[in-house]
Amino acid sequence: MAKPGYLVVFITASSYEEARKIADTLVDRKKAACVNIVPGVKSLFRWQGKIEEAEESLMVVKTRAELFPDVVNLVKAIHSYEVPEIIALPIVEGNPDYLEWLKKETGGI
Repeated sequence: MAKPGYLVVFITASSYEEARKIADTLVDRKKAACVNIVPGVKSLFRWQGKIEEAEESLMVVKTRAELFPDVVNLVKAIHSYEVPEIIALPIVEGNPDYLEWLKKETGGI
């Protein structure tokens, strides 16, 4: 059974500290029910015509689809990157109890 309306959002940050600040803000403001922080992610990317490499922290954010614009706005307001990675994938299946908790913790009815 598909569960439309829930997302997993990936966000990278320049450091664990920056990721923690973003995660704290998202959870505190009920824009995310949970944020996992994975430090030490090696990223290779093209930026301004050059191939770059950086060690980053990856956030895995669980939220409701209707909150995605708020997530983007909050992250952009506090993120150090000019163009932060903020991408979302739909949750198509999930433990119903977990999804109900996610909904409740993000202010859903």
